Amino acid sequence: MQKFFFAIGSTTTIFTLLLTIRSFGIVAPQLSTLQVAQQPNCKDPQTQVEINNCAGIEYQNADRKLNQAYQKLIPKLSAARRQKLILAQRAWITFRDANCEFERSQFEGGTMAPAAQAGCMAQLTKTRTKQLEEYIESAF
Repeated sequence: MQKFFFAIGSTTTIFTLLLTIRSFGIVAPQLSTLQVAQQPNCKDPQTQVEINNCAGIEYQNADRKLNQAYQKLIPKLSAARRQKLILAQRAWITFRDANCEFERSQFEGGTMAPAAQAGCMAQLTKTRTKQLEEYIESAF
């Protein structure tokens, strides 16, 4: 019973602290903007943390390239084709996320799960980027 009250008290203290910080205008950084103190050696990662970080970096780079290709393609399309691309892209994102969540589930609760998911997302994103680049070449 003492553990229960300790846990409740600790949670309340943390919640109060977060509210206090927020009321003073201090905002915690978003996860996507956090910087690693030292960049991992992605050519030869030595720990699971480095592998996970490198997989995340690979996905971020792939996603940036995909968005660049998408932005190049959009203005080349007629309004009707643009709408079809938007629908296709939304469906593809839903597929990618669900598929990679499935791949991650193989390692659920393990330290490899983040790398499995990020690696899957990077690979599918690279494939989709190639498709979009082919559309750019053939669009007229």
